[in-house]
Amino acid sequence: MATVFERIRDITAEKLSVDPATIKPESSFTDDLNADSLDVVELIMALEEEFSTDEKQLEISDEEAEGLRTVSDVAVFLKGKGVSDA
Repeated sequence: MATVFERIRDITAEKLSVDPATIKPESSFTDDLNADSLDVVELIMALEEEFSTDEKQLEISDEEAEGLRTVSDVAVFLKGKGVSDA
């Protein structure tokens, strides 16, 4: 199974139409990957769907989303919510 980073990378690549090979942990969604505000909202929704389970729904509040500027920020946030590499 893919790592948390790989899952974030793949979702980001799909939602932002970028090459997964260009996405690094330090990549900024807006500065490096050219995401606009709508892209970020769609990305957050996709992340919530990907990392939710039958036992636990992942919800990312607007306040939490504001702090998620890089791929690494998302990985750290998810690990704080109990998501781990499987």
